[in-house]
Amino acid sequence: MTGKERVRAAIDLEPVDRVPLGFYVVDCDTIARVIGRETYVRDKIKAQVAFWEGRRDEVVESYRKDTVEFFRKIELADVIDFKEAPVVPPRGWEPEDPPQQIADNVWRDRRGRVWRASELTNDITCVEDPTTGDGEYTVEQFEGPVEAKPPDPSVFEACDYVIEHLGHDRYILGDSGGLTALVLLGGWERGLLEYALHPEVVRAATRHSVAVQNANDEFRIRPGQDGVFFQQDMGTTKAPFVSPEMFREICFPAMRERVQRARSLGYQAVLHCCGNNRPLIPMFIEAGIQCYQSIQTIPDMDIGGLKRDFGDRLCLWGGIPVEDLVMGTPDDIRRDVRRALEKGAQTPGFILGPSQSIAYGTKYDNFMALLDEFHKLAPKYGGGISNRGKKGSN
Repeated sequence: MTGKERVRAAIDLEPVDRVPLGFYVVDCDTIARVIGRETYVRDKIKAQVAFWEGRRDEVVESYRKDTVEFFRKIELADVIDFKEAPVVPPRGWEPEDPPQQIADNVWRDRRGRVWRASELTNDITCVEDPTTGDGEYTVEQFEGPVEAKPPDPSVFEACDYVIEHLGHDRYILGDSGGLTALVLLGGWERGLLEYALHPEVVRAATRHSVAVQNANDEFRIRPGQDGVFFQQDMGTTKAPFVSPEMFREICFPAMRERVQRARSLGYQAVLHCCGNNRPLIPMFIEAGIQCYQSIQTIPDMDIGGLKRDFGDRLCLWGGIPVEDLVMGTPDDIRRDVRRALEKGAQTPGFILGPSQSIAYGTKYDNFMALLDEFHKLAPKYGGGISNRGKKGSN
């Protein structure tokens, strides 16, 4: 089987020749070590500063060439998504009023927004934004017709390049117009309060968001991709952000519409969702999600328990703790690979990968141990009988 065929079968809960492997995302330090040079790919600080400085083409060329070179060298990887080759500004783009550096790792623009970079995690984040959270939201703001305008085709330059050069035998997990589940007006804290204080406004904003995303599917879903990757975090490590009852009432109908739309267009539906979402997983399945990624290493999200309770209806992707990749040893990783395969791959419907990503700070020897142990063991897992038709399956 090719990687494309292998992943399609796993998501359909069908037997495979070996367990598929996918990373969700690989950060710049691992990519640079594999290809032997520095890269803009997933170097969030360096790439953002380069965009602010107007060096768009330099960044995009790296996104294109370095991503393809990395995955050609890592032949075991079956799944590729657009995190390493995202949508970019159009050709000829010039930043308007870019932030200016005001201190080490700190930038501010004329509107008062402040960004701070962390070299420890290679993140650059807006830490102050006086432009959000002001004023009241009303139902009327979210009413009226929605019109989607086609973007400049060059914004897809990086992801289309990856499809062209790798999509013949790898499974390409691409974008869509987006996912509407939790709509957080004014940011996390205020957005969650709006659910309790102004649910009618949240419902109106949710309807509007779905309409916008439906209209943008035509442009954002790229020819040649195999699945749609929906992404939204919906919980802490303790519990979902909202109760299952509120999720069912307000969030679920919108999520179901978005997922079913993608599936009606012929794409498999995969969800990345961090946190302890066990109470929501039955609704994810009911909405039409076929594969769940970001299985964090917390008791309620143990890969074995999820496989036992949902494995006849949902492909699971993960199993290797990202914490061990960053702080553990090669022996730890080999143990993690064995454990994940034993818990998740006894029946069809499993993709091996990190619990979240190959994060910044992952030890290179640990990454190599993951690949080596997987290469040794993966052919032992596959085959078996289809999960289709079992009790509770779609």
